[in-house]
Amino acid sequence: MARIDQIEKLLKEDPSDSFLLFALAKEYEKLENLDHALNTYQKLLDVDHKYVGLYYHLGKLYEILDKKENALSTYDQGIKIAQEAKDLHSLSELQSAKMNCEID
Repeated sequence: MARIDQIEKLLKEDPSDSFLLFALAKEYEKLENLDHALNTYQKLLDVDHKYVGLYYHLGKLYEILDKKENALSTYDQGIKIAQEAKDLHSLSELQSAKMNCEID
């Protein structure tokens, strides 16, 4: 919890810091607090929908939560954002994740 406390303290100074929101969501995931992770990813989406790294991790979380349609939609959104950003690494990861999700 110490890391979460540190991140939340920093977020009080800048509640729209994309990196901190992402880090907080990942910390919640590590603790298997998936509701908090999902809420934090969704807040990040509201704050910075162009944060490319968000889409892969949010999609994977939806898969864990057995929300396949949400996962596929999230991957599609991320693919568009990655293409716009010309982020080929993220684009490849998102396309692969989407394909694997469709197969399962």
